[in-house]
Amino acid sequence: MKHLFFILLFNSLLLSKVYYSKLEPYELRNISSNVSGIVLFADENMLGRKLNSQPFIKIDTDLDYKEIKAIKDKLNYLKTTIDTNQKVIKNLEQLLEKKRTNYNNIKSLKIKSTLEKDKEFYDLVNSENNYFNTLKEINNLRIQIADLEYRKQQLERSIEDKNIKADGFVLYSLAVKPGQVVGIATPLAQIADVSKGLLTIYVDQEELENITNKRVFLDGVETKYKVSRFSRIADSKNISKYMAQIIISSPSVFSRLVKVELK
Repeated sequence: MKHLFFILLFNSLLLSKVYYSKLEPYELRNISSNVSGIVLFADENMLGRKLNSQPFIKIDTDLDYKEIKAIKDKLNYLKTTIDTNQKVIKNLEQLLEKKRTNYNNIKSLKIKSTLEKDKEFYDLVNSENNYFNTLKEINNLRIQIADLEYRKQQLERSIEDKNIKADGFVLYSLAVKPGQVVGIATPLAQIADVSKGLLTIYVDQEELENITNKRVFLDGVETKYKVSRFSRIADSKNISKYMAQIIISSPSVFSRLVKVELK
C-alpha cells in the first residue's frame, strides 16, 4: 500500500510543473491628455494610494470658462433676436394677408390702370420678400445657436478632461508636475486596477491541453482558482512558450513572487 502511495505521488509530481510569477494588479492603465494647457496641480501625495472622485491632476481651465461665459451671452442675444423676429413675422403675415386681398380685389378691375395694378403687385412682392428674408434670418440665427451650443459642449468636455479623475484606481506613477505645459497625447499618469490580482505564466505547448480544468496551487496550497485565459499563439519574448493568466482576489500586497503549480 505504501509503495502505491509513493507511485501515485511520484506520478502527480511528474504531471505538475512549477512556475514563478510576479503578482501584478489586474490592469495597469496609462492616462494621456486629451487637451492642451498648463498643469496647475498634480497630487504626489496620492502616489500608491487609492484615488477617489476628486481630481488628482488639474489643467488650467480659465480660458474655457471665459469662453463659455461669452457663448452664454451670445446665445441670450441670439435668442432675444429670434423672439423679436418671430413678432415681426406675425406682423408681416397680417400685412401680407391684407396686401394679397387688396391685389386680388383690384387685379381684375377695369377702372384700375395697369400702373396701379403693377404698383400693388410690386408692393405685395416686396412684402413677401421681407417675410421670407425674416424667416431666413431666423434660420441663420438658429444655425449660429446650434454652432455655439456645440462649441459650449466642447468646452465643457474640455473642462472635464482637464480635471483628471480615476475613482477606485491606485495612482501608480505621475508623469507631470505643476507648471508643465501639456498637449494632446502627453502622458500624465499610470493607474492600477487593484480590485483583482493577476498572475502570468508561460507554459509549454503540451501544457495547453485541458489547461482551464487543471487545479491551481499557489505557494504550495491548492486554491479555488483556474487558469482564466491563455493564448494559443507563442509569446514573442518567451519563444515556444504560451501565455496563461490566473485572476485571483485582490491581495494585501502586490509585486511579490508567487509559486504557481498546475496539476
